[in-house]
Amino acid sequence: MVPAGTGPYPDHVARPEACLVDVYDTIVSCDFTTLRTGLPALAGVTAAAWDDEYSRIGLALSTGRLSKWQGFEQILQACGVEPRPDLLRELVDKDQELLLASARLYDDAIPFLEKLSSRGIKIAIVSNCSEHTRRLLTEFGVDALADTLVLSCEVGSAKPSAEIFQHALDQLGVRADAALFVDDQAAYCAGGVALGISAVQIVRGEIDGKVPAAGTTVVRSLPEVEAMLWA
Repeated sequence: MVPAGTGPYPDHVARPEACLVDVYDTIVSCDFTTLRTGLPALAGVTAAAWDDEYSRIGLALSTGRLSKWQGFEQILQACGVEPRPDLLRELVDKDQELLLASARLYDDAIPFLEKLSSRGIKIAIVSNCSEHTRRLLTEFGVDALADTLVLSCEVGSAKPSAEIFQHALDQLGVRADAALFVDDQAAYCAGGVALGISAVQIVRGEIDGKVPAAGTTVVRSLPEVEAMLWA
């Protein structure tokens, strides 16, 4: 347990006014391999070809420059498959179906968000994602516990850029130095720190030699974050 004043937030902030919380591998576990195999099978292309083309448009999908329909259309064309409207609709629907079926909330996610809310700490869910993540968060009830959902595909910027963090802060009406950010990616934590937000990196599995970002605290579960806040 970390004594008050020595947690992941600046000494001059006794408790954060807001918490920015990542989605995937922070509050939600998702087996994306089902999408990487199910979608190309439906499209009639190899998984390797699908992955190659998806990687080319991944950033455009996550920042909303392409919808899933438009992205899948580009993939099909690149793979030599006619992008028929009926096939594109099937792919978009299957993408959502597989995401919902492959994802689950970590057991500590809802209790953590409820604890933040009960203590008057504002919550922004901040995720690099494509268009079906909002539906996922609604299905899991996360949207009802958060003050705002800041999804990269909707705001046009992605972590670790300053723009998505600033958007979240503006939505909550708090300064960077009054916020705490929880994410599983060191680079994204570094992006928050660069803006003046205190950061905690959550590593739920093996660390795999990853080096934490400077100025961050590493935890293995959300209750450890609670311990820092309410020691």
